[in-house]
Amino acid sequence: MNLIFKEGQEIMEFLAQNRQIFEEQLLSEAKNVRDKIEQIQLTGNIDLLNNAHKVVLYVVGYQDEKLISFAKEEGIAWAKYSLTLALKLEWIHAIRRTLWNFLYQYDQLSNKPITYEDFYNLEKKINEQIDQFLNNFFISYSKYKDKLIEEQKKLVENLSVPIIPISPTICVLPLIGEIDCYRINMIEEKVLMEIGKLQIQTLIMDLSGISQMEAVIANHLLRIIDGISMMGSRAVITGLRPEVVKQMINEGISFTGVADLKSSLQQALKDYLVTSLNV
Repeated sequence: MNLIFKEGQEIMEFLAQNRQIFEEQLLSEAKNVRDKIEQIQLTGNIDLLNNAHKVVLYVVGYQDEKLISFAKEEGIAWAKYSLTLALKLEWIHAIRRTLWNFLYQYDQLSNKPITYEDFYNLEKKINEQIDQFLNNFFISYSKYKDKLIEEQKKLVENLSVPIIPISPTICVLPLIGEIDCYRINMIEEKVLMEIGKLQIQTLIMDLSGISQMEAVIANHLLRIIDGISMMGSRAVITGLRPEVVKQMINEGISFTGVADLKSSLQQALKDYLVTSLNV
């Protein structure tokens, strides 16, 4: 290892002058990451080697604010492009090992006397800095992922309860697929909120996409219909399948008297939309 060293040189200048050798040793330490450097660069425009030098210089320069800020930026970038944490962890540990090797070489070349106390103080400071980078990186990564999951959850909720305005006072809610306890609660919240927000007078709930309905869900739907009525709106149920009607009969559940019932969405639109337009 032909390191460049000048008498009286500071560690940051020593690292900068021997950057290429540092990179070579770093890559030999991080074998799994080494083969994915170009892929990571293409995926997230993340320059691992250049970023490693930033981390090292912030660490040895005890630049806490810059180190923390950079860790947060890195956390967001890795979360945004779904890069694996295992690779990042291996990379940081490789940086740590490589840095300590260079600190050792620097001390050997500078011939500066160092006591055990000096060494342990240095060890504590350097490792605390690297650990601080890791902690802030993981917190930033986690926060971004949580935010992304929450946004995706809201998107799914909106797609699961699509209330479609047909006229200023009439909306359609087509329900498709299985309705479980989580989804029926979501339907209740969205329906009551949108009735108040859009001033819906008639809400047509099309159930033609529902092939089965458990008793607990049907009873919850009855409560939602009661809520719609309490808000001064009218509930219309369309498209009940024969198998769903049979299930409800067996459970002693009926929508009769609590909602207007129509055979199909087309029939409901014909009856209520035409009436609304004539008015």
